[in-house]
Order: sequence, then structure tokens, then C-alpha cells
Amino acid sequence: MKFTVRQIATLLGGEVAGNDTLAITKLAKIEEGQPGDISFLSNLKYETHLYTTQASAVIVDRSFQPKKPVSSALIFVENSYSAFTQLLEEYYKLQSFARVGVEQPSYLGEGSQVGEQVYRGAFSYIGSNCQIGRNVKIYPHAYIGNGVRIGDNTIIFPGVRILDNCIIGQHCVIHPNAVIGSEGFGFAPQPDGSYKTIPQLGNVILEDNVNVGSNTTIDCATLGSTIIRQGAKLDNLIQIGHNVEIGKNTVIAAQTGISGSTKIGDNCVIAGQVGFAGHLTIANGTRVGAQSGVGKNVTEEGTSLNSSPAFGLKESMRSLAIFRKLPDLERRVSDLEKKK
Repeated sequence: MKFTVRQIATLLGGEVAGNDTLAITKLAKIEEGQPGDISFLSNLKYETHLYTTQASAVIVDRSFQPKKPVSSALIFVENSYSAFTQLLEEYYKLQSFARVGVEQPSYLGEGSQVGEQVYRGAFSYIGSNCQIGRNVKIYPHAYIGNGVRIGDNTIIFPGVRILDNCIIGQHCVIHPNAVIGSEGFGFAPQPDGSYKTIPQLGNVILEDNVNVGSNTTIDCATLGSTIIRQGAKLDNLIQIGHNVEIGKNTVIAAQTGISGSTKIGDNCVIAGQVGFAGHLTIANGTRVGAQSGVGKNVTEEGTSLNSSPAFGLKESMRSLAIFRKLPDLERRVSDLEKKK
């Protein structure tokens, strides 16, 4: 990355105060800024660092007025935090999409088609009859099964496994060692107490702009598809069972487990270590607190849940407040009984 302050200001729709010809090569925290770095100030508790940083440029809100002289060039924008996020995105794209070409050894199966500007890392494997879109990046040791389709501008990081017939949309990011399309957990109990494996014949569909974290597993459907809708963001270490559907722009934090055939709506926020029973329907906009256990349908949009088993957030917090007071209440009751 090498741009002038003026070029960055143009990208962000900002105005520059100071030297706009300075070269920027790196992004940095404001307290760690060095010449050639660009940083931002959005939380005023860090304002003191603005007057001591050595960063060449700092992004600030238009409403901000420095109280002391500033050696850095200032880029004034509507929202400095959002602007810096945009800059991070552009920097990420420059890094992630810089690689082009085929490293050896790598394998491309019969009948597979690969678009322009694709990167295939060493020891990557692409099965037969796959369709790989333009500008896709497949890092070393990734495995792509037979009949897989991957849309343009998607990144497959090292160690990812995408099993047969799965469909990955455009602008997706699948982080290291995630597994897409592994066999669902389906076993039929037998009269003798044993279990018979139920073949899992479906696939997984990731729509556009989906992120999948490291070591997350998404099981294929028994029949049909396990579906992750557009814009959903999945953290690391999440288990998604067969035939699950995750709605648009839903975010799910680490160590959450979702049992088979559960349907989670759009714009939900699921905190860490939440467990969902199977065959549930969760309404749009549902918010679930960490370590909650959800065992029944959520029908009202915008519901907030907490605890295990999960119930209304306000009722849960009141219950927890009472629970914390139980030792004191027990002592008071005991004292009253002694006075009788």
C-alpha cells in the first residue's frame, strides 16, 4: 500500500488540513503511529495521543476541533470510525487479492473451469466439474470437491474443505480449516440399540457476502440444502447442523451450536456459546445472550432472550438479580426463625 494523503482523502470523501502530499504506506493505532502511517480518532478519550503521535495523517470527524497544534495531516470526514473501517477494507482487498497464478504442485480435475485472475496455492485440490469464478483466491492446502461452484471474488483460506456439490457465492470469505458440506449427524436407532447411518445427500449453499470463521463446520443437508443467506457472518468454532437455514445479515459468535433443521431469521444477533435445539423457527431480529439455551420457537420479531433455558431478557435479568441475593435472604430468614 502506497498512497498520498490526498488520494486517501478523495477515497473517503474527506478534506485535508496539512500536507496532503505525504506518502502513506501503513495503517496504525494512533498511539503507535510512525511516519508513513495513517490512523484515526473517534473516541475523544484518546485525544491526547493526537498531539504526540508521529503518524503522517489522522482521520477525524468534521466536527472535531484540536485544542493544541497537531503535526500530522488531518483528514476531516463525517464519521472517522466508519471512514477508517472503509480504509481497512480497501487495504484488506489489496493484500488478499494481490496473488494471481498457479503454484505447484496443485490439482485441477477434469471438466473444471477456472476464471481469470484466480490464485491457486500449492497443494490445493480442485475436483472435477467445478466452476471457479473470476478473481477467486484458493490458498495452499485447500480442498474443493467435485461439482463445487464458487462465485467471483471469494477467498478460500488455507486448509478449508468444501465438499461435493456445495455452492459458494460471490465476495465470500472462508477462513482457515472451516469445513463446508461435511456429512450431517443423522443416525436411525435400531431395535438392538445400535444406530444406522442415514445417508446425507444434500449440499450447502452460501449466498453472496458470507463470512465463515476458522474451524466452523456447516453440515450438508440430508436432502435439499443447508443455506447461509446473503451477508451472514459466522465466527470461529461454530457448528451448524444439516438442513439449517441462517437468515440475511445474521451474525453468530463463536462456539454456538445449531441443531438440524432450525431456521434462524434475518438480522439476528447470536452471542457466544448459544445452543439451539432442532427444528426451531427463530424470528427476524432475535437477539440471544451468551450461553443461552434456546429450546422453543421464537415467533415475535425483535425478541431478546437470555439464560438457559432461554427466556425474556428483562425477566432473566430480574431473576439473576434475585438469585444473587439468595444467600442474604436465606440468612435473614434463618435469623427471623431464631427470634421466634
